[in-house]
Amino acid sequence: MEPSTNSGYSTPGKPFTRDTNYINDRIVADPEAHRAAEDYEYDTVGTLTTGLTKDAEAWPVEAGRYRLVAARACPWANRTIIVRRLLGLEDAISLGTPGPTHDENSWTFDLDPDGVDPVLGSARLQENYFKRFPNYPRGITVPAMVDIPTGQVVTNDYPQITLDFSTEWTQFHRDGAPNLLPEEHLDEMFEVIKRIFTEVNNGVYRAGFAGSQEAYEEAYDRLFTALDWLEERLTTRRFLMGEHITEADVRLFTTLVRFDPVYHGHFKSNRNKLIEFPALWGYARDLFQTPGFGDTVDFQQIKDHYYIVHHDVNPTGIVPKGPDLSQWLTAHGREELGGSPFGDGTAPGPVREAERVDPATNPLYA
Repeated sequence: MEPSTNSGYSTPGKPFTRDTNYINDRIVADPEAHRAAEDYEYDTVGTLTTGLTKDAEAWPVEAGRYRLVAARACPWANRTIIVRRLLGLEDAISLGTPGPTHDENSWTFDLDPDGVDPVLGSARLQENYFKRFPNYPRGITVPAMVDIPTGQVVTNDYPQITLDFSTEWTQFHRDGAPNLLPEEHLDEMFEVIKRIFTEVNNGVYRAGFAGSQEAYEEAYDRLFTALDWLEERLTTRRFLMGEHITEADVRLFTTLVRFDPVYHGHFKSNRNKLIEFPALWGYARDLFQTPGFGDTVDFQQIKDHYYIVHHDVNPTGIVPKGPDLSQWLTAHGREELGGSPFGDGTAPGPVREAERVDPATNPLYA
């Protein structure tokens, strides 16, 4: 989701501030109801409110109409791949996966034959943004939902996309799809999600892209204060909201799975490795070994993205060989806390052949 408008991510002398201006259109089951409702203020973690932000548009849910463009390297995009798989939306929403690196212009479909997305016909995601907004001035970000008939980007509002997958696409959910937004936990869950986004998901970036020693140390302290809070919370409960997985777990997992391969070294978030947090490390392995989570992860693409794209942080472009990936398959012992990932639901089936990850980059496929 990093903006691709320039090759520098750190501004000398200044803290990192994320640009949260996205295309806030929504794909919804009842567009007229959302258009008729009162506008609401944008929220960085998304909303379950009926309505739209000012000047946003509602698009109709239609199976086969939209393509989710989501690079496996990106944590924000990885969320959408996980939720799509957990809910069984593969037949309703196709998946395009750009390669892990990009230049100042755009993510590219360099993993596809001839470097062109086979559905959209695009070499760069930028083409789909420009079809909707010529000379689009902001970063060309993933994930993005693209309208296949027109080739136009619909929305890149990543926190809202996953919430709408759960609430607006219900007619296309698989049998046994988990309830990632349990009503009895919503108020507390959004408080937890807010802190995770502010202090952890975005916290590693504030440390990694800090433009001064002072900004870095402040970000570092905030990050590890939050990780200590999560360690304590997960010592007595299997998942963030208790006995079953929720949207909150998806949002934390994509940062944790990148922590030791990237954030600990590349972003200087090095007070502790993930493997040195007993509860967090057990929790991360529990999720990794749960169908729908770890089987979406490509560790090599993750490392290639951060270490190659962020020239100002890693000028040599050298990508580290480690860490050892086999440790992700070791016993986690989290079953002793009770509960089960899917509650009354079931696990998703095997990953579709076209969406399988290279076995060399994920021990689940070895």
